[in-house]
Amino acid sequence: MNRLKLSEIWIYPIKSMGGIRLSSAKVMEKGLQYDRRWMLVNGENGFMTQREYPSMALFKPTLQKTGFSIAHSGSIFFLPFENQLLPQPIKTCVWDDEVTTYEINKEFSEWFSKRLGLTCKLVQFPEENQRPVDPSYQINQENVSLADGYPFLIIGESSLNDLNGRMTQPIPMNRFRPNLVFTGGTPYEEDNWKFFTIGVNKFAGVKPCGRCMMPTINQQTGEKGKEPTATLANYRKRENKIYFGQNVIAINHHEIHEGDEIILR
Repeated sequence: MNRLKLSEIWIYPIKSMGGIRLSSAKVMEKGLQYDRRWMLVNGENGFMTQREYPSMALFKPTLQKTGFSIAHSGSIFFLPFENQLLPQPIKTCVWDDEVTTYEINKEFSEWFSKRLGLTCKLVQFPEENQRPVDPSYQINQENVSLADGYPFLIIGESSLNDLNGRMTQPIPMNRFRPNLVFTGGTPYEEDNWKFFTIGVNKFAGVKPCGRCMMPTINQQTGEKGKEPTATLANYRKRENKIYFGQNVIAINHHEIHEGDEIILR
C-alpha cells in the first residue's frame, strides 16, 4: 500500500506575498497559526493580491523568534507577531466577505508603499474577528483568515508530477500556494477526500479549489506567463473553472509535523 505522508507545511503570513516552509505548525480554526493574518490594502481600502500587483511575489518572509523578517531588494522589515494596532478599524472586503482589520502603524505601511510605488496600508486581522466559511461547506461554523475562502489547501505531489509531465517546462509547487503537501497516493486523489487525519489532527476536505490566474505568476521573478493554466484547461476544467488542490477545514486543533502519516477516514 502506498502510504500517504505530509511532506511540506507552508504559511503565507501576509496575503499574496512569499511563503515560509515549517517543520511543524499549530492548527487553528482560521488556518495554520500566522497564515494570512496580515495583508495590504490600497488607497481605497481594497485588498491587494498578486493578481493585480504581481511584484508582491518578491517580498520574501523568514520566521524569527518573535515575528517575521520581510526581505525585498536588499531591504529588510521586521513584522512582530504581536502589535499595538491603530484604533480606527478599516473595513475591507476579501472577495464577497466584509472583514474588519486594523492598520499596524504608518511606518510599516510606508515601507510597503515605497517599494510598491503606490499608497497602501499593512493591516492585521485579529484572531477574534469573524469571517465565516461559506455556509454550504461549514461543519462546525468555521471561520477563515484572509485566505481566499478556506482555512487550508492541500495538494499531492503526485498531482503536480502529473501536471509537469504534460508541460514543456515543469513548475514548482509554490505556484499553487498550498498549506499542506503530501507524498504517496495517485494524482488528484485529494479531489475526493472527505474526512482524514494528519498525525492526531482531524480534517475535512470540503471543496476542490478553483484556480484563478495566480499560478501563472513566477514566484521568483513576479513575471506572468500562460502556464500552467493553459495545460490545466485541457483536462482539469469543468463548469468553466479550472481545479487543482482541495480546500480543507480543521475538525480539531492540535499540531502537525512534516512526516506525519495521513489516514483517510
